[in-house]
Amino acid sequence: MKNHRRRVGTVSRGIRCPIIREGDNLAQIVTDSVLAAAEEENFSLRDRDVISVTESIVARAQGNYASVKAISDDVRAKTGGGTVGVIFPILSRNRFAICLRGIAGGCRKVVLMLSYPSDEVGNALLSLEAIEKSGVNPYSDVLTLERFRHLFGTVKHEFTGVDYVEYYGNLIRESGAEVEIIFANQAKAILSYTDTVINCDIHTRKRTGRILREAGARLVLGLDDILTSSVDGSGFNEEYGLLGSNKATEDSVKLFPHKCQGLVLEIQEHIRTATGKHVEVMVYGDGAFKDPQGKIWELADPVVSPAFTDGLRGTPNELKLKYLADNDFAQLSGDALREAVSESIRTKDSNLKGNMASEGTTPRQLTDLIGSLCDLTSGSGDKGTPIVLVQGYFDNYTSE
Repeated sequence: MKNHRRRVGTVSRGIRCPIIREGDNLAQIVTDSVLAAAEEENFSLRDRDVISVTESIVARAQGNYASVKAISDDVRAKTGGGTVGVIFPILSRNRFAICLRGIAGGCRKVVLMLSYPSDEVGNALLSLEAIEKSGVNPYSDVLTLERFRHLFGTVKHEFTGVDYVEYYGNLIRESGAEVEIIFANQAKAILSYTDTVINCDIHTRKRTGRILREAGARLVLGLDDILTSSVDGSGFNEEYGLLGSNKATEDSVKLFPHKCQGLVLEIQEHIRTATGKHVEVMVYGDGAFKDPQGKIWELADPVVSPAFTDGLRGTPNELKLKYLADNDFAQLSGDALREAVSESIRTKDSNLKGNMASEGTTPRQLTDLIGSLCDLTSGSGDKGTPIVLVQGYFDNYTSE
């Protein structure tokens, strides 16, 4: 009798739950929601299923919010409140606008330095064609606002229709600070204007800070240095500060969740107690993928997953089935091919790095891969599924 092989591989399910408020018992709500969905949809949990919880409801349950005033007070205390260079921010009303209001409220003057033709995550100020036509060298040229407008005029974001140059300038003025806007891609260009800098880039922030310090900056802060502790009772994040924050209201931000390792372990234990199954659990934010149309890289959080159980450490260790079929077993077909491929999977090395048969598989962290799947499943709109259950992710062709 032939072994029974499952016909279905990885399945990703969005799970609905109640609207989360500060102080809610999130571990219990997540557990109850997953178990209720399993009963309603008639599926069972298995060992190594992955329960993923979006960072937004974790931060909401923690009450991890901060006001514009708290940001301003922290910036003023840490910079002295004079002229501050604010460099390499992303172009986002949701991700950066409220942070900018807070920063500006803590300074006398802001020198805002925008990268061009796009920001770090791909939001375009300009097209490459416009840069080429202008004769500007983006690697070396520093543009004033006047020269930028002379060369390129008013440029609105492709998707939002916002002129971010004007929008950010107005936000700074409305917050009570003077503003000067320049455009440059070399971090040290800001030091011609001020020696006190907040570099607002996300994934390149450590390199930017090092370049500025080596070039003689008096004070360099990243967004991860602001609100690392509570200011008059505000929320905070010890590791990431303002990085990963989102707009909550016109006067406040929701910060990236902090100290949430205990949450994932608690959910894991709740599921074990209720079902006897050993599941993995993670908190996820933005996925790590790029939109081919708008050229925008989704990952505006400092990491995809700030907390996860031990079974999600590492990278996949997989063989490329099409390589085996086209090369090692090109002469086989049918049951003989299936059995040869299955045997290769069953006997594969524990580390396939450098093995040609693994070429083309994805050497990314498991949390980045699964978190991206979950982000696409839950979406960022009104689906109402801030919990995602991923089943079969660790199965392979031989799984029964």
